[in-house]
Amino acid sequence: MMQIFIKNMVCDRCIAAVQSIFDDLTIPVEHIHLGSAETAADLDESELTALQQQLAMQGFGLLKSNAEKLTEQIKNEIILLIAGLDIPEDFILSEFLAAQFHKHYSVISKTFSQQEKITLEQYFIHQKIEKVKELLIYNELTLTEISNRLGYRSVQHLSSQFRNITGYSPTAFKSKDLPLRIPLDKI
Repeated sequence: MMQIFIKNMVCDRCIAAVQSIFDDLTIPVEHIHLGSAETAADLDESELTALQQQLAMQGFGLLKSNAEKLTEQIKNEIILLIAGLDIPEDFILSEFLAAQFHKHYSVISKTFSQQEKITLEQYFIHQKIEKVKELLIYNELTLTEISNRLGYRSVQHLSSQFRNITGYSPTAFKSKDLPLRIPLDKI
């Protein structure tokens, strides 16, 4: 069995797309998760090259270094956390990630920042704002409900971060024909 780490997998559709690539290449897979796949057997160099080419054509890529792998795992944890819409108001990102990865936060943060050229906190805020955009477009939750589910202290705090990132208030974003969401792999 071989574990392969794949970058830019951000949703269930990505899992399906990667599964399709493995199927097309007739590479048996045991499991595919966000950011990784476990093959039934080790791949040889030609299979890895073919896989890398097919993944690249779909906007994915293979991760090779430990720093790349850790960074992708961090991104996936943050994406899953935000997707769950159950972040408590007293949530502390550093404690969450240190517990998830059993590493000091300083190591996690430094690795992430070196790989992504953005701090973990900035990435987390950008991801939350992208989720806010999505929820505003769906119009299923009020701004207060969105604020509560994403761990903001208040609607004002959410609105302030939203304006800092997008240049618009949530209300203006919702009422105008503004650029929608940024793809998660572009943040």
